Amino acid sequence: MNTPNSQNYQAYLELLLLAAIWGASFMFMRVGVPEFGPIVFAALRTGIAAIFLIVCLVLFKQTKALRGYWGKIFVVGALNTALPFALFSYATLTLTAGTASVLNATTPMFGAIVAYIWLKDKLSLSATFGLFIGFIGVYLLVSDNLHFGVTVSAPAMQSNALFPTLAAMLAALCYGISANYTKKYLSAIKPLALASGSQISATIMLVPLSLFFLPETIPSSNAIGSALLIGIICTGFAYILFFRLIAQLGPAKAISVTYLIPAFGILWGALFLAETISLMMLIGGSVTLLGVALTTGILQRKK
Repeated sequence: MNTPNSQNYQAYLELLLLAAIWGASFMFMRVGVPEFGPIVFAALRTGIAAIFLIVCLVLFKQTKALRGYWGKIFVVGALNTALPFALFSYATLTLTAGTASVLNATTPMFGAIVAYIWLKDKLSLSATFGLFIGFIGVYLLVSDNLHFGVTVSAPAMQSNALFPTLAAMLAALCYGISANYTKKYLSAIKPLALASGSQISATIMLVPLSLFFLPETIPSSNAIGSALLIGIICTGFAYILFFRLIAQLGPAKAISVTYLIPAFGILWGALFLAETISLMMLIGGSVTLLGVALTTGILQRKK
Protein backbone atom coordinates (compact mmCIF):
# COMPACT_ATOMS: atom_id res chain seq x y z
CA MET A 1 0.00 0.00 0.00
CA ASN A 2 1.42 3.38 -1.05
CA THR A 3 1.28 6.09 1.62
CA PRO A 4 1.36 9.83 0.75
CA ASN A 5 4.95 10.02 2.03
CA SER A 6 6.08 7.08 -0.10
CA GLN A 7 4.38 8.61 -3.15
CA ASN A 8 6.16 11.92 -2.58
CA TYR A 9 9.46 10.09 -2.12
CA GLN A 10 8.93 8.33 -5.46
CA ALA A 11 7.99 11.62 -7.12
CA TYR A 12 11.22 13.27 -5.96
CA LEU A 13 13.20 10.32 -7.27
CA GLU A 14 11.46 10.81 -10.61
CA LEU A 15 12.39 14.49 -10.44
CA LEU A 16 16.05 13.48 -10.16
CA LEU A 17 15.57 11.04 -13.04
CA LEU A 18 14.10 13.79 -15.21
CA ALA A 19 17.00 16.12 -14.41
CA ALA A 20 19.46 13.35 -15.31
CA ILE A 21 17.66 12.73 -18.62
CA TRP A 22 17.45 16.38 -19.62
CA GLY A 23 21.05 16.90 -18.51
CA ALA A 24 22.07 14.09 -20.87
CA SER A 25 20.46 15.84 -23.84
CA PHE A 26 23.40 18.27 -24.03
CA MET A 27 25.82 15.36 -24.08
CA PHE A 28 23.92 13.75 -26.97
CA MET A 29 23.98 17.04 -28.86
CA ARG A 30 27.76 17.23 -28.40
CA VAL A 31 28.07 13.76 -29.96
CA GLY A 32 25.51 13.98 -32.76
CA VAL A 33 25.52 17.58 -33.97
CA PRO A 34 29.09 17.67 -35.38
CA GLU A 35 28.18 14.84 -37.80
CA PHE A 36 24.56 15.69 -38.62
CA GLY A 37 24.77 19.47 -38.37
CA PRO A 38 22.55 21.61 -36.11
CA ILE A 39 19.47 21.81 -38.37
CA VAL A 40 19.37 18.13 -39.36
CA PHE A 41 19.97 16.97 -35.78
CA ALA A 42 17.18 19.24 -34.48
CA ALA A 43 14.83 17.93 -37.20
CA LEU A 44 15.63 14.33 -36.29
CA ARG A 45 15.08 15.09 -32.60
CA THR A 46 11.66 16.63 -33.14
CA GLY A 47 10.62 14.01 -35.70
CA ILE A 48 11.49 11.07 -33.46
CA ALA A 49 9.84 12.75 -30.45
CA ALA A 50 6.73 13.54 -32.53
CA ILE A 51 6.30 9.90 -33.54
CA PHE A 52 6.70 8.79 -29.91
CA LEU A 53 4.22 11.39 -28.60
CA ILE A 54 1.65 10.73 -31.34
CA VAL A 55 1.54 7.10 -30.22
CA CYS A 56 1.01 8.29 -26.63
CA LEU A 57 -1.66 10.73 -27.84
CA VAL A 58 -3.56 7.85 -29.48
CA LEU A 59 -3.16 5.57 -26.46
CA PHE A 60 -4.52 8.23 -24.08
CA LYS A 61 -7.28 9.18 -26.55
CA GLN A 62 -6.39 12.87 -26.75
CA THR A 63 -6.18 13.21 -30.53
CA LYS A 64 -9.14 15.62 -30.61
CA ALA A 65 -7.64 17.97 -28.02
CA LEU A 66 -5.77 20.02 -30.64
CA ARG A 67 -8.74 20.92 -32.81
CA GLY A 68 -9.12 24.64 -33.26
CA TYR A 69 -5.70 25.42 -31.79
CA TRP A 70 -3.29 24.56 -34.61
CA GLY A 71 -2.44 28.18 -35.44
CA LYS A 72 -1.33 28.89 -31.87
CA ILE A 73 0.28 25.44 -31.64
CA PHE A 74 2.56 26.35 -34.55
CA VAL A 75 3.69 29.47 -32.69
CA VAL A 76 4.57 27.33 -29.67
CA GLY A 77 6.23 24.77 -31.93
CA ALA A 78 8.50 27.48 -33.33
CA LEU A 79 9.31 29.19 -30.01
CA ASN A 80 9.42 26.19 -27.71
CA THR A 81 10.93 23.57 -30.00
CA ALA A 82 12.16 24.38 -33.50
CA LEU A 83 14.19 27.53 -32.75
CA PRO A 84 15.60 26.50 -29.34
CA PHE A 85 16.56 23.00 -30.49
CA ALA A 86 18.40 24.38 -33.53
CA LEU A 87 20.08 27.15 -31.50
CA PHE A 88 21.26 24.81 -28.73
CA SER A 89 22.48 22.35 -31.35
CA TYR A 90 24.57 25.12 -32.88
CA ALA A 91 25.81 26.23 -29.45
CA THR A 92 27.03 22.76 -28.50
CA LEU A 93 29.38 22.73 -31.47
CA THR A 94 31.55 25.01 -29.31
CA LEU A 95 30.22 24.99 -25.74
CA THR A 96 30.62 22.02 -23.43
CA ALA A 97 27.56 20.05 -22.31
CA GLY A 98 27.91 21.51 -18.82
CA THR A 99 28.09 25.11 -20.00
CA ALA A 100 25.12 24.68 -22.34
CA SER A 101 23.05 23.12 -19.54
CA VAL A 102 23.76 26.09 -17.24
CA LEU A 103 22.76 28.55 -19.98
CA ASN A 104 19.55 26.55 -20.46
CA ALA A 105 18.81 27.14 -16.77
CA THR A 106 18.47 30.89 -17.45
CA THR A 107 15.07 30.18 -19.05
CA PRO A 108 13.09 31.24 -15.92
CA MET A 109 14.98 34.55 -15.90
CA PHE A 110 13.90 35.33 -19.46
CA GLY A 111 10.41 34.08 -18.63
CA ALA A 112 10.21 36.61 -15.80
CA ILE A 113 11.40 39.45 -18.07
CA VAL A 114 8.87 38.56 -20.77
CA ALA A 115 6.07 38.26 -18.20
CA TYR A 116 6.97 41.69 -16.82
CA ILE A 117 7.01 43.37 -20.24
CA TRP A 118 4.14 41.51 -21.90
CA LEU A 119 1.80 40.25 -19.18
CA LYS A 120 2.55 43.09 -16.74
CA ASP A 121 3.52 40.66 -13.98
CA LYS A 122 5.24 42.29 -11.04
CA LEU A 123 9.02 42.03 -10.78
CA SER A 124 10.13 42.33 -7.17
CA LEU A 125 13.35 43.94 -6.01
CA SER A 126 14.75 40.48 -5.27
CA ALA A 127 13.85 39.31 -8.79
CA THR A 128 15.47 42.37 -10.36
CA PHE A 129 18.60 41.78 -8.31
CA GLY A 130 18.49 38.13 -9.38
CA LEU A 131 18.47 39.10 -13.04
CA PHE A 132 21.57 41.21 -12.52
CA ILE A 133 23.33 38.41 -10.63
CA GLY A 134 22.28 35.80 -13.18
CA PHE A 135 23.74 37.65 -16.16
CA ILE A 136 26.98 38.25 -14.25
CA GLY A 137 27.10 34.49 -13.71
CA VAL A 138 26.66 33.86 -17.44
CA TYR A 139 29.60 36.17 -18.18
CA LEU A 140 31.79 34.42 -15.61
CA LEU A 141 30.75 31.04 -16.98
CA VAL A 142 32.06 31.69 -20.49
CA SER A 143 34.55 34.51 -19.85
CA ASP A 144 37.60 32.31 -20.49
CA ASN A 145 36.48 31.75 -24.09
CA LEU A 146 35.10 35.15 -25.04
CA HIS A 147 36.95 37.15 -27.70
CA PHE A 148 35.61 40.57 -28.65
CA GLY A 149 38.56 41.83 -30.69
CA VAL A 150 39.02 41.59 -34.43
CA THR A 151 42.60 40.34 -34.27
CA VAL A 152 41.88 36.92 -32.79
CA SER A 153 44.11 34.09 -33.96
CA ALA A 154 42.57 31.14 -35.82
CA PRO A 155 42.81 28.62 -32.93
CA ALA A 156 41.26 31.15 -30.55
CA MET A 157 38.53 31.95 -33.04
CA GLN A 158 37.58 28.26 -33.11
CA SER A 159 36.97 28.30 -29.36
CA ASN A 160 35.26 31.71 -29.26
CA ALA A 161 32.16 31.26 -27.12
CA LEU A 162 30.53 34.62 -27.87
CA PHE A 163 28.13 33.63 -30.65
CA PRO A 164 27.35 30.14 -29.26
CA THR A 165 26.58 31.76 -25.88
CA LEU A 166 24.31 34.31 -27.53
CA ALA A 167 22.60 31.48 -29.43
CA ALA A 168 21.99 29.53 -26.21
CA MET A 169 20.61 32.61 -24.47
CA LEU A 170 18.39 33.38 -27.46
CA ALA A 171 17.08 29.82 -27.15
CA ALA A 172 16.35 30.41 -23.45
CA LEU A 173 14.56 33.64 -24.42
CA CYS A 174 12.43 31.66 -26.90
CA TYR A 175 11.51 29.25 -24.09
CA GLY A 176 10.57 32.21 -21.90
CA ILE A 177 8.35 33.76 -24.59
CA SER A 178 6.74 30.40 -25.30
CA ALA A 179 5.94 29.79 -21.63
CA ASN A 180 4.13 33.12 -21.39
CA TYR A 181 2.38 32.62 -24.74
CA THR A 182 1.17 29.21 -23.59
CA LYS A 183 -0.05 30.66 -20.30
CA LYS A 184 -2.00 33.37 -22.13
CA TYR A 185 -3.49 31.41 -25.01
CA LEU A 186 -3.18 27.64 -24.50
CA SER A 187 -3.67 26.96 -20.80
CA ALA A 188 -6.85 24.99 -21.53
CA ILE A 189 -5.07 22.32 -23.59
CA LYS A 190 -3.91 19.13 -21.90
CA PRO A 191 -0.11 19.02 -21.55
CA LEU A 192 0.36 15.80 -23.55
CA ALA A 193 -1.63 17.19 -26.47
CA LEU A 194 0.30 20.47 -26.32
CA ALA A 195 3.65 18.67 -26.28
CA SER A 196 2.64 16.47 -29.20
CA GLY A 197 1.40 19.43 -31.23
CA SER A 198 4.59 21.34 -30.48
CA GLN A 199 6.81 18.50 -31.73
CA ILE A 200 4.64 17.86 -34.80
CA SER A 201 4.61 21.51 -35.85
CA ALA A 202 8.35 21.89 -35.19
CA THR A 203 9.03 18.83 -37.35
CA ILE A 204 6.96 20.33 -40.19
CA MET A 205 9.11 23.48 -39.94
CA LEU A 206 12.51 21.84 -39.60
CA VAL A 207 12.37 18.89 -42.01
CA PRO A 208 12.07 20.94 -45.26
CA LEU A 209 14.84 23.25 -44.05
CA SER A 210 17.06 20.31 -43.11
CA LEU A 211 17.05 19.07 -46.72
CA PHE A 212 19.41 21.94 -47.56
CA PHE A 213 21.89 20.87 -44.85
CA LEU A 214 22.14 17.11 -45.27
CA PRO A 215 25.54 15.70 -44.19
CA GLU A 216 27.93 14.75 -46.98
CA THR A 217 28.86 11.45 -45.30
CA ILE A 218 26.80 8.92 -43.40
CA PRO A 219 27.02 9.70 -39.66
CA SER A 220 28.56 7.18 -37.30
CA SER A 221 26.59 4.76 -35.16
CA ASN A 222 27.34 6.94 -32.12
CA ALA A 223 25.78 9.98 -33.79
CA ILE A 224 22.74 7.99 -34.94
CA GLY A 225 22.34 6.52 -31.46
CA SER A 226 22.52 10.01 -29.96
CA ALA A 227 19.74 11.21 -32.27
CA LEU A 228 17.53 8.28 -31.31
CA LEU A 229 18.15 8.66 -27.57
CA ILE A 230 17.63 12.42 -27.49
CA GLY A 231 14.42 12.06 -29.49
CA ILE A 232 12.85 9.14 -27.59
CA ILE A 233 14.25 9.52 -24.06
CA CYS A 234 15.28 13.17 -23.64
CA THR A 235 12.31 14.63 -25.51
CA GLY A 236 9.38 12.20 -25.83
CA PHE A 237 9.69 10.23 -22.58
CA ALA A 238 10.91 13.29 -20.65
CA TYR A 239 7.73 15.19 -21.55
CA ILE A 240 5.57 12.35 -20.21
CA LEU A 241 7.59 12.20 -17.00
CA PHE A 242 7.40 15.97 -16.59
CA PHE A 243 3.60 15.96 -16.93
CA ARG A 244 3.39 13.18 -14.37
CA LEU A 245 5.45 15.25 -11.93
CA ILE A 246 3.24 18.30 -12.48
CA ALA A 247 0.24 16.16 -11.48
CA GLN A 248 2.00 14.71 -8.41
CA LEU A 249 3.99 17.67 -7.09
CA GLY A 250 2.38 20.67 -8.72
CA PRO A 251 3.90 23.04 -11.31
CA ALA A 252 6.04 25.03 -8.85
CA LYS A 253 7.91 22.00 -7.52
CA ALA A 254 8.08 20.25 -10.88
CA ILE A 255 9.77 23.27 -12.52
CA SER A 256 12.51 23.07 -9.89
CA VAL A 257 14.06 20.45 -12.16
CA THR A 258 15.61 23.47 -13.92
CA TYR A 259 18.07 23.87 -11.06
CA LEU A 260 19.15 20.21 -11.14
CA ILE A 261 19.79 19.88 -14.88
CA PRO A 262 23.18 21.72 -14.89
CA ALA A 263 24.60 19.35 -12.26
CA PHE A 264 23.86 16.38 -14.51
CA GLY A 265 24.91 18.22 -17.67
CA ILE A 266 28.32 18.88 -16.11
CA LEU A 267 28.54 15.34 -14.71
CA TRP A 268 27.72 13.52 -17.96
CA GLY A 269 30.03 15.79 -19.94
CA ALA A 270 32.92 15.02 -17.58
CA LEU A 271 32.23 11.26 -17.39
CA PHE A 272 31.51 10.44 -21.03
CA LEU A 273 33.08 13.27 -23.03
CA ALA A 274 36.10 13.99 -20.81
CA GLU A 275 35.08 17.64 -20.53
CA THR A 276 37.11 19.72 -18.11
CA ILE A 277 35.36 21.20 -15.09
CA SER A 278 37.18 24.44 -14.36
CA LEU A 279 36.93 26.54 -11.22
CA MET A 280 35.54 29.47 -13.21
CA MET A 281 32.89 27.19 -14.70
CA LEU A 282 31.75 26.13 -11.21
CA ILE A 283 31.76 29.73 -9.96
CA GLY A 284 29.92 31.07 -13.01
CA GLY A 285 27.38 28.23 -12.93
CA SER A 286 26.71 28.74 -9.22
CA VAL A 287 26.28 32.51 -9.60
CA THR A 288 23.94 31.98 -12.58
CA LEU A 289 21.76 29.53 -10.65
CA LEU A 290 21.71 31.91 -7.67
CA GLY A 291 20.39 34.62 -9.98
CA VAL A 292 17.75 32.26 -11.40
CA ALA A 293 16.66 31.26 -7.88
CA LEU A 294 16.27 34.92 -6.86
CA THR A 295 14.42 35.81 -10.05
CA THR A 296 11.90 32.99 -9.68
CA GLY A 297 11.34 33.53 -5.95
CA ILE A 298 12.93 30.27 -4.80
CA LEU A 299 15.21 32.49 -2.72
CA GLN A 300 13.90 35.81 -1.50
CA ARG A 301 15.98 38.65 -0.14
CA LYS A 302 15.01 39.42 3.45
CA LYS A 303 13.30 42.76 3.97
